[in-house]
Amino acid sequence: MSLENIISKTIKDNNNPIGFDIFMNLALYHHQFGYYRSHKTIFGHKGDFITAPETSDLFGFCLAKQCKQVLNQGNILEFGAGSGILAAQILFELGRQNSLPEKYFIIELSAQLKKIQQETLKRTLPEIYDRVEWLTELPTNFKGVVIANEVLDAFPVKRVTLSNNHFYELGVDFKDNCFQWKRFEYPYLESVVPDGDDLPEGYTTEINLQSDGWIKSLYNLMSEGVVLLIDYGMSQSEYFHPQRSDGTVKCFHKHKSNNNPFIHIGDQDITASVNFTDIAKSSIDAGFKVDGYSTQSMFLISLGIENFLVEEKDEKNQIKLAQEIKQLVMPGAMGEVFKVMALTKKQSVKLDGFTEQNLTERL
Repeated sequence: MSLENIISKTIKDNNNPIGFDIFMNLALYHHQFGYYRSHKTIFGHKGDFITAPETSDLFGFCLAKQCKQVLNQGNILEFGAGSGILAAQILFELGRQNSLPEKYFIIELSAQLKKIQQETLKRTLPEIYDRVEWLTELPTNFKGVVIANEVLDAFPVKRVTLSNNHFYELGVDFKDNCFQWKRFEYPYLESVVPDGDDLPEGYTTEINLQSDGWIKSLYNLMSEGVVLLIDYGMSQSEYFHPQRSDGTVKCFHKHKSNNNPFIHIGDQDITASVNFTDIAKSSIDAGFKVDGYSTQSMFLISLGIENFLVEEKDEKNQIKLAQEIKQLVMPGAMGEVFKVMALTKKQSVKLDGFTEQNLTERL
């Protein structure tokens, strides 16, 4: 049975359209056929998209500098470690700085990605491979740094659409042998939706209901430390801007983006941008302090990314590094689209990554 058949049967068994969050969850995380559970290549030039760590080692080296500032005999915990390259970059740079943590924990739901991560770390850092440990459940009494790079954008979201000054949930139906959007009958009342007064008829957006519980679980697992959330997204005022009338859902397949989640099912990534105001509110409600929020560009500049270029003596490497830095920090590339948010618990250090820019007041 194909993934399309499994989802269409789910709709049929429900006798009604299913929420987009249910569709997205099956498309990405079905135990056998989901995008993140399959054996296809996801990351890098041979995959569907390139993340910041795949772009340049300097991304991980800068993150390592931020980790070093606050580790204080703590450990590192990374959620969804992708190809394992970010873990390798961070551990390499911390080793160079004589600041290695005793343990680098990884929580990875995909057996296939876990295997790739193990191969990456064995190949690149065999001498400290034993410091890396894969967990099947959340730790307790964790002290140190939690890293989530491009994790929140893959949380299944609900879609809502504005009609006659009320928001209605947009579900997924299966008719005429194809998946299609279907508006639910009654107004959506389950969670906070934007004020529809200044928004056009048909305005569509997303609501992430799963992030709240995840953030609470982060707070509960930590005794003290810092959480670094890195993702593409924006503050609420931008997220619910009248001109953003089609929402933020994006799909990625072989380095091309589209806004149709009903094609390449199980074979393309489906994402939604992060509403960082919403994340900040959930974090404060959980007990965290929101200590930093900036563009990826200013975060990396604050951590001295240009110093790696200055230290490089080889001219060819200098040109290569300059191109990589440009991709990471330029507004037209990753620099402005991606944001970094820092949540702290029992932590009083002023974080180096936000010295040049801290936009928490704008959330």
